[in-house]
Amino acid sequence: MYRGRLERDLSLWVGKGLLGQETAGALLAEYDSRPASFSLGRVLMALAAVLLAAAILLVVASNWEAIPRLVRVGGILALIWLVHIASARMLARGATAAAGGLLVIGAMSFGGAISLVGQMYHLSGDEQTVMYLWFAIATISAILFRSGAVAVVAGFLSWASFAVYLGNNDTHWIGFDPWMAPLMAVIVIGLVRYTGAERARHLSYLLLIGWLAWLYTLYEEIAVALAFAIGGMAAFVLTAVPLPRIASLIRSAGAAPAFYSFLVAVIGFLLLHIEIEDGWRLVVLGVATLAASVLAIALHGRDNGAVRYLAYATFAAEMLYLASVTVGSILGTSSLFLFSGLVVALVAWMVIRLERRFSANAQGERA
Repeated sequence: MYRGRLERDLSLWVGKGLLGQETAGALLAEYDSRPASFSLGRVLMALAAVLLAAAILLVVASNWEAIPRLVRVGGILALIWLVHIASARMLARGATAAAGGLLVIGAMSFGGAISLVGQMYHLSGDEQTVMYLWFAIATISAILFRSGAVAVVAGFLSWASFAVYLGNNDTHWIGFDPWMAPLMAVIVIGLVRYTGAERARHLSYLLLIGWLAWLYTLYEEIAVALAFAIGGMAAFVLTAVPLPRIASLIRSAGAAPAFYSFLVAVIGFLLLHIEIEDGWRLVVLGVATLAASVLAIALHGRDNGAVRYLAYATFAAEMLYLASVTVGSILGTSSLFLFSGLVVALVAWMVIRLERRFSANAQGERA
């Protein structure tokens, strides 16, 4: 998809005389020489590693009653050492896909080893402690081998740990354990930046959003929903602030910070609509939701397609909702659309003026 756009843009620039044909061909050849972001072989290798790891965990779960304890422990430990040594040799040869698959098997085998030892010797402890230890071992493995595949495993383990907590505690807040979910999410984001596993960052962002949604189920108050809306919009606006340190950090993280912060705000507005059903507060909430959608388009609509479409959907849904609320009065609905149209037109005029000014300043700097 990107290659097609790049080829069209290069052809357009060549046609306008902005770029030579040889230079355009060299740029396209350089792009084609890069390793593909999607590789069927890598995907199949990862699936094979997951299936083999699942087989190991199922064998461990069977308890191996006919095999002596020392043999069982020695076998699982030998497997862990073998796959890590083999993965190190594969990395030295440049076979990153095979090395990643072996590391996934090793990370999953650690969990099997922990369960096996606890199962055989009836050690005290609970599932939550096992998940913490498993996540910690996967994190160390991802750091030592700089493995994006193990970073993905750590991301899924963070979700599994949070699910185990919710299941064991009937979704109640007990002790310090609830804070481990956002802490694990931050650790996974660090692993993503260190290993380069860009797509794994979505696991951590979604875990944070799931954790926030769980917080609302604990309290179900307007204050919590308002905090989501205000906090999400504040974080979203911060992603557009041209401060050097913040801007460089956000650019390196791609489009995700802006999208997920705006998603938190949209969830907050949705929860507020559940809490507020009529009266002047509903009017204020509707205007605020529409303004937030327009602001999102103005700040990130051009460069961030995910934010743009989420803002479109939010704006359209809010207009339809307000129309349904005021449908009893055609004049009221007409007034709503008229007022909203004037506000959006005013914002559009201001954005166009700002874009023209920025474009003129950029051209002046180049001159």
